[in-house]
Formats: sequence, structure tokens, C-alpha cells
Amino acid sequence: MVATLLISISAIVSAVLVGFVARRVLGTAVGWPRSIAVGLLVFFLGVPFTQWTLRQTGLPDATTPIPADDVWLWVGLIALSLAWVFALGVAALVASEAIFPTRALPNPVDLVRAALRQRKRTRRYLEILAIASRHGVGWLFHGGRSRVEEQLSTSEERANAIVATINDAGVSFVKLGQVLSTRRDLIPEPYLSALASLQTKATTLPWDTVRAVIETDLGRPLDQVYADVDPSPLAAASVAQVHRAHLLDGTAVVVKVQRPAARAQVEADADIIGRLAHRAEMRTRVGRDLRIESVARGFTATLLEELDYRIEARNTMMVASTVDLIDRAQPDRRSMVTVPRIHAAASHQRVLTMELVDGTALSDSAERLAAMTADDRERLARVLMSTVIEQILVYGVFHADLHPGNVLLRENGSLGLIDFGAVGVIERSRRQHMTAFLLAALSENDVAATDALLLIVDPPDDLDVEAFRHDVGIVLTTEHLRTTGQGSIFTRMVDVIRQHHIALPGELASAFRSFATLEGCLRVIVDDFDMVGEALPLMPSLLRRTVSAKKMLTDLQAQSVISLARLQRIPRRLENLLAGAEKGSIGITLRGESGDDVGGILGRTTAEIASTLVSIAAVVLAVVLVVAGGGPVLGGSITLFGVLGAVIGLFGFLGLLRIVRRTFTRKG
Repeated sequence: MVATLLISISAIVSAVLVGFVARRVLGTAVGWPRSIAVGLLVFFLGVPFTQWTLRQTGLPDATTPIPADDVWLWVGLIALSLAWVFALGVAALVASEAIFPTRALPNPVDLVRAALRQRKRTRRYLEILAIASRHGVGWLFHGGRSRVEEQLSTSEERANAIVATINDAGVSFVKLGQVLSTRRDLIPEPYLSALASLQTKATTLPWDTVRAVIETDLGRPLDQVYADVDPSPLAAASVAQVHRAHLLDGTAVVVKVQRPAARAQVEADADIIGRLAHRAEMRTRVGRDLRIESVARGFTATLLEELDYRIEARNTMMVASTVDLIDRAQPDRRSMVTVPRIHAAASHQRVLTMELVDGTALSDSAERLAAMTADDRERLARVLMSTVIEQILVYGVFHADLHPGNVLLRENGSLGLIDFGAVGVIERSRRQHMTAFLLAALSENDVAATDALLLIVDPPDDLDVEAFRHDVGIVLTTEHLRTTGQGSIFTRMVDVIRQHHIALPGELASAFRSFATLEGCLRVIVDDFDMVGEALPLMPSLLRRTVSAKKMLTDLQAQSVISLARLQRIPRRLENLLAGAEKGSIGITLRGESGDDVGGILGRTTAEIASTLVSIAAVVLAVVLVVAGGGPVLGGSITLFGVLGAVIGLFGFLGLLRIVRRTFTRKG
């Protein structure tokens, strides 16, 4: 009983000791379960290995009386043998850590929840793949071809099959397709036109469900916020539906209410969309050409943001402030373009209450437009054009989803902009470059337009600038002579950018898209509206406003203050430098692109190289001493050089283990 207890205690001590020493030697945390397992293995292998070592050296084992002169040698040899077993145990820990690094044990509850989510995600993933295969577009994800896919012999057939797949896959995929349909810089025809036909189909929610969402999100009973709400929705979409209502003070409003399951559905599909996009980009040329993984990642992030109506409220107020600034500068056009007012007290994450905009979408206003005089329609188109161009180039905040469905022709003949889920923001420096590009493009200066465009986009290193300039010039020349027909100078310019494999930043792609959709809106109002001719007279004044003398003076003042602050620091720095020179303690710190201290990195690298060389030298020296033998005989067949070799080799071996572990840690 006592022997068993002593053995158990020794085994536990050995296990703990292995874990403790491994942490000290490796300089990193090691999982206790594997430390205990290796420690027990060291304990049970230690005795057999020690006995084998004693037999090999000719010394008696524990069953034979030990001469008094050999006691210390015998004890030392046992300790050295156990140390080597211990070192081999640490090596086993290093190997296990390198292959399977220690991770925190998950919470059992979290583990079960993750398994349930994984099961649900897998079922949804397989459902999407089945839908894709049914429509013959499985090649998008696995790169192979089937009998059905072979029937899709033309680009038009493949595009229609992709649209059918997206329609069946649900709201998140439909919205992804709608976003892709606006990225002319990424998507070629006929896929672009096919994706533009996507429409979300949604059933209306029962009023009790809508009421519960409103009261939960606002944290108050309905009658404390609204005088009345029409239970019948004004419109219903896949993510939200809209109801007419009146506030307590009688103000007519519309209430946009998010569907309860919308966020859960989008979050569940976001991971699947990312995985499918990754497979499509890795395995198919179409996916690589479209850079679909990057687009999908940006889309899912944007879509999740759009589910927070507080962001849409902020977007709406920003665009409203730009319209107000434009109206102040041009009082004669005040209220011709309006943005609905947000009622913040009746809005939150899933509920958005805004001013009711009476009227019909431009796309449904053909009869009303036809009843207007030509002069009124011309003025309306010019005001809308100047508003959007000024928002983009002067203020840098604009409606990023401007199409005839989001522009309403109001009862009083003015225009109302709605739906600000997507708003573009462009910083001032890029707005100046874009203004210069548009000025050059509208005046058909292909050289200046190309130079300005190269300041806006991210050109590849191997770009053929002359060929790019030639294609830009062709677009400018032909567009200046074309007065009728479909298309836009901006869409053709984006086609040129895509054909030359130039990356167009997302916010600039939104701006170009807004210019193109603006032209579409203008031609709904006036079917032969010449946006190029009408915009050209505006550009000099807009350029003066973006690069005005006042702004230049302000910039100069800001730069002067910064330069003065830097100059004021020079005397103190010179004084510190001279003081250091007198003391002989001048130091230079080099920093890399990431901001890390290059000197410190070099110092650590030099120390690691020296440590590696010392460890290797120790191991080599140990091998030489053990193999060569020699030196005084200590007992049995043990020589002094052999013992020294075993000791030196042990420390060299542990040093190499530490280096190996650090190497794997950096790679991880």
C-alpha cells in the first residue's frame, strides 16, 4: 500500500515537473493534459532506461551491492539518464505543440451551440449546392462539368442559370446579385444585365408581428409613439416592410420595420456566401476574373450594416445636409430636390420613422412627366443633375443607389430622394482628382483625363498606359458625338477600367455608378437629355469650389502650423543630439514599414543565431566526446569525456528544442 502511494506521488510529481520545466525551457504555455501524459510516460520509462544505461557501462544495478567508491558515480549516472529521458519527454511535447498547438478548452455549452449552428449551416450549404446543381451552375463551385452544364453553351444561358439559382437561394443571395449588378467594373455582360433583373419576392407580415417588432425595438407601447399606424403595408420587401402612420402631433410619416428573422437569415448566409465565393475563386476562372471572394466579403459586411437602421438614419441626415447647403447657395432652386426628415425619437435599430414623401417613382411617372411642359422637365433634370454632381464632387456624400425607383416625382412637381441604406463617402483629395478627371473628360482631353484617372484608381504595375490612354480617348470621342441611345460615358469608362484589370476602389465605383444611374434618371425626365453638354458648364464653378482660394488659404495655414510645430522641435532635438555626442551615447533607431524597431529585430535575430550556433556546437562537441571517449576512467567503462559529452549534449539538445519551438510559434 505504501509502495503504491509512493509510486503514485512520484508519478504526479514527474508529470507536474515535466510541464513546469517545458514551460520554462520553451518560453511558452503548454497544455497540462499533454504535459501530464508525457510526464507519466517519462516516469514509467525512466527506470528501465536507467537500468539499461547501468548495464551498458558495467556498473551494478540496484539489486547488486555498490562499492563505496562508486556510489557518487552511480548516483550521477542515474541522474544523467533520467535527465535524458526528461529531455526526450520535452522533445515529445515540442513535437506535439508544433503539430497541434495548445488551445483553450471550449465551454461545453458553447460546444453544443456551435455543433447545432454547424449542423444548420451544413444543411443550408448543401441546400445551396443542390439548387446550383439543379440549375446547372455547379461548375461555379467545383469547377467540373455535368450533362446539364454542357447544355449551357452560351454566356447568356449561363447568366440566366445563375440568376435562377440566386432567385431560389433566398434573400441574402438575391441582394448579393443586386449588388453585383451595379459593379460594372467587375461584372461583364451578359451577366450584368441578367443580374439586374433580380427581384426580391416577399410576403407581408401579419400586423401583430410588425407591432411586436416596433414596440420591442422602441421600448414603448405603440400608442405612446404614434397616433395611428396603417396595419396594411404600403410596400413589402425581403428585409423590411413599410407602413403609413401619424405621429402624436399629426405629422404624416412612414415606418420601415425590419422582419424579425432578417438578421438571423443574413448572418447564417454570410458565412456560406464567403465559403462559396472562396471555392468559386479558387477553382474557376470566372470566379478569379470577378474577384468574387473580395466582393462577397465586402457585400456581407455592408449588408449587415444595412440591417442597422440607425446607420440609414445617419446617412439620410448627411445627404439632407448636403441638399440644404446647395439650396442655401442657390435659393432659386430651393425644395426642388428634397430628402425626407428622420424622426429619431421614433427610430432605432430595426425601426425607421421618416417623413412621408408623397409621389410616385420616376419609373412609374411617364404620364405625369408627359403632362409637364418641356421647360419644366428640362429645369427639373438640370436641378437633379447639378444636385447629385455637387454632392459627389463638392461635399463627398451622395446616394449610392440612385435609380428611377428611388427618385419620386412629388405632387407639387419637385423630386424626392428616398432609401438611403447605401450612401457613398469620398475624401476631399480624391474628390479633387475626380473633378479634374470629369473636367478633362467633358472637354475631350484624353491625356489629362487619363492622368487624372490614374490618380483615382489603383493601376497594376504592368499597365500599358498608352493603350489605356487610347481606349479612354476612344470613349471620350464617341460619347461626345452620340446624342441618343442607351448607355453612358461613365459605364463605358468603367468597362475600359475593367478591361485593363485596374482595381477601382469601392467608393469610387459607387460614384461612377451614381453618375451612370443619374444619367438614366435624367433621360426618364427628358428622353434626349445631354448630360455631357449640360454638365460641362458646371465643372469650372465646381472646380473653383473644390479648390477655392479660401480652402487653399486654410490648407496653407494648416500646413504652416504643422511646419512651425516641427521647426520648434528642432532646437531641442539638436540639443539632445549634441549632448549625446558629448557623452558618446548617440543611438539610431531604425523602423520598418510596420513600425517595428529594426534595431531591436536585428538584435533579437543576432541573439537567436548565436544561440542556435552554440546549441549546434554543443551537440556536435557532445557527439565527438562520446564517440572518441578518452580521458580518465571514472568506473566501469565510463570515461570523463563520455560523461562531459552526455552533459553538454543534454544542454545543447534543450537549446535546439527551444529554437524549434520559437520557429513554429512565429509561423503560427
